[in-house]
Amino acid sequence: MSIPTTQLGTHGPVVGVQGLGCMGMSEFYGPTDTAEALATLDAALDLGVTLFDTADVYGSGANEELIGPFVRANRDQVVLATKFAIERRADDPTYRGVRNDAAYVRTAVDASLRRLGVDHIDVYYMHRRDPAVPLAESVGAMAELVRAGKVRHLGLSEVTGDELREAYAVHPIAALQSEWSIFSRDVEQTAVPAAAELGIAFVPYSPLGRGFLTGAFAAAEQLSADDYRRHHPQFSGPNAAGNAALVAPIQKIAAGRGVSAAQIALAWVHQRAEVHGLTVVPIPGTRKRTRLAENTAAATLVLTSAELAELEPIAGHVAGNRYADMTFTSAGRE
Repeated sequence: MSIPTTQLGTHGPVVGVQGLGCMGMSEFYGPTDTAEALATLDAALDLGVTLFDTADVYGSGANEELIGPFVRANRDQVVLATKFAIERRADDPTYRGVRNDAAYVRTAVDASLRRLGVDHIDVYYMHRRDPAVPLAESVGAMAELVRAGKVRHLGLSEVTGDELREAYAVHPIAALQSEWSIFSRDVEQTAVPAAAELGIAFVPYSPLGRGFLTGAFAAAEQLSADDYRRHHPQFSGPNAAGNAALVAPIQKIAAGRGVSAAQIALAWVHQRAEVHGLTVVPIPGTRKRTRLAENTAAATLVLTSAELAELEPIAGHVAGNRYADMTFTSAGRE
């Protein structure tokens, strides 16, 4: 059965109420099975998932190249989202820079279009904000891409409420993509209210706490050596044990419902739409068809007020930041 659809904010396209994050198909979460990942893309479309999310930084362009053939084969159905702003260097695998200047925007979009093999991007996000570059310059350059037909809709990621308003004054913004989950709620301070006020959809990434909320792992040491989650403070050292204990109410509710912890965590995110009065389209990432079916089933799962009350305090007890360096997150600039 297909998941319901919604409009991606006042200015965006119609999409399935749950999207698919494609990042892990190329990098960051340890070894991947490419054939299964590609099969997951096809299965997602069959289930009504139409928003597919990638970025030029994922695999240094490899993720865009991976999903390109799928996007081209299903172009009329797929709502393609990709991002620019995080710069990597071939001679230094650890380097991450943030570029928002107009010249970089123009170069980045052409590179993404080439890798994807398409003539336009449906939703083009500024992946991270460099406060040293005026938003008028960055969003102004992105607006030029809309006028040129290279991009249909604009999005931002990890910006504050004030930054969102400032950007919107330059050009309509369809979606704001930032981390939002039972574990991570700092966006509710200013970003969520601003998005609701402006009619901008919220696209939560890592709605499953990078797998931590599902019980897939309880500490960084359980992950493969090349898994980037090993560097997240919430999953490391003394923080890990305390945070793992916080998952217990999610697991308890899931057991009582006869569903998975992932489904409870996703249902919570979906219900933020009603709580805050805005469109919410989470993009859980997965590389497996079985997990995909599990995740999409949560799109119509409704938690009771008692269950929501039990989950409400969790975020306030989480130990550690969601990134080792919070400089380029919205919370780091609040």
